[in-house]
Amino acid sequence: MTKPLEGVRIIDLTHMLSGPYAGMLLADMGAESIKVEPLKGEGTRSLLAKDPRNSYNGHGAYFITLNRNKKSVCIDLKSEAGLQTFYDLVKDADIVLDNFSAGVPAKLKIDHEHLSRVNPRIITCSVTGFGQAGPNFKRPAFDQVVQGIGGGMSITGHDAEHPARAGIPIGDLGGGMFAVMGVLAALHSRAVNGYGQHVDISMLDCQISMLNYMATMYFLSGDNPSPIGNGHFVHVPYDAFRTSNGFVIIAVIFDSFWDNLVELLGIDELRDPAYKTQPGRFADKHKINGILTDLLKTNTTEHWVELLSSARIPCAPVNKFSDALSDPQVLFRNMVVDIPQFDGGTVKAPGNPIKLSVDSSDSYTAPPLLGQHTEDVLKSLGYSDERIAELKAMQAIG
Repeated sequence: MTKPLEGVRIIDLTHMLSGPYAGMLLADMGAESIKVEPLKGEGTRSLLAKDPRNSYNGHGAYFITLNRNKKSVCIDLKSEAGLQTFYDLVKDADIVLDNFSAGVPAKLKIDHEHLSRVNPRIITCSVTGFGQAGPNFKRPAFDQVVQGIGGGMSITGHDAEHPARAGIPIGDLGGGMFAVMGVLAALHSRAVNGYGQHVDISMLDCQISMLNYMATMYFLSGDNPSPIGNGHFVHVPYDAFRTSNGFVIIAVIFDSFWDNLVELLGIDELRDPAYKTQPGRFADKHKINGILTDLLKTNTTEHWVELLSSARIPCAPVNKFSDALSDPQVLFRNMVVDIPQFDGGTVKAPGNPIKLSVDSSDSYTAPPLLGQHTEDVLKSLGYSDERIAELKAMQAIG
C-alpha cells in the first residue's frame, strides 16, 4: 500500500513543537522529510534528553515523537557554501517548512522571495506567533502567550479569577495543524495553476479561528463569556460529576437524552414537567446538578458509564493517560504505535490520526541521528565524495 504524499519532498527547518508537529503529520502521510539542522543540532534534540524517565538512548520524548519518518542533514546556513548547498536542496524540493521568528528567513536568505528564484514551484510555509506583518508581528510568542492573547484562556477554568491554559499545548499544536492544511492547499493550487507560493500561519490567527461560534456570540451580544468549568452555557446536565473513584461526564444535548436519563435513574424530583425541555432544565441547573452529584458519587465511574451507555446517554470517564492510551477504540484505530529507534528498540507514541480508505499504510522510521543522512541526500543531488569532503572541511555541512 502507498501513502498519499509519497513523491513530495519537504525541507524541514523547524524546531520545538509547532513546526515539527506539522512536519511530523506530513511525514506520516508519506512525504520525504529532510530535516535541515545546524551543525550542533536543533534545540529540541537536547530537551529531556538526559531525563532518565522521559528519554531513550539520549533522545527525549519531544524529539522521539516529532521527528519520526524524517532524515537529518546538517548545514550551516550562515556560511556561503552552506547556503548554496541548501539552495541545491531547494531545487529538488516541493516544500520548505520553518517556524523561525518573523524576519529570520529573510535575514538568512531562505524566505520565499529568495527560494522562488531557485525553484519557482517551491512552496514555503512559516509558522510564527503573529504572522508576517502587522503592528505586533515581531513579538516573541510561545504556546501560552498565544493562548492568552487569543481569548481561549479567559473561558478556561472554573472562574474568572483563575484563568487556565488548555492542558495540551493547543497554541503550538493548532499552528502545526493549520500549517498542514495550508501546505496541502498550496500543493493543490500548484497542481492546478503551476506556481508555488508562501503559506503564512500565525498561531494567534489559529486561536482566533478556534473561538468559532463563541466569537460570533460575542459580536451579537457584546458580552464577554466567562469560564464555567466543565459545564455548558446552554445544556443541562452537561458536566463532569464526581463518582466514588473518579469522574463521569454526562452530556444531555437533546431532550430525548433527558427522557432516557430520567427513566434510567427513576428519581421523582427529575420528573418535573418543566425539565422536559432545555429552558426549564437550564433555569434549575444547580438543583439538577446537585441531585446528580449526590447520586453519582455513590458508585464507580465504570458502573455509571456502563449503565448510562446502555440507555444511549452520552457519557464518558475522565481518563488518565494510562486509561486513554489503553482504550480499545484507540488501540483498534492504531493510535498507539511503536516507533523504531536507532539501536533496534522501540518507543510507543501516538499514531497517525488521518485515516484514508486506500492510501493509508502507516509505517514509521526512527528519529534520525544528527546529520545521519547528510551524505546520502547530497549524493542524490549529484554531489561527489570530494565535494562532500570539501564542504565538511569548511564546516559548511556536518
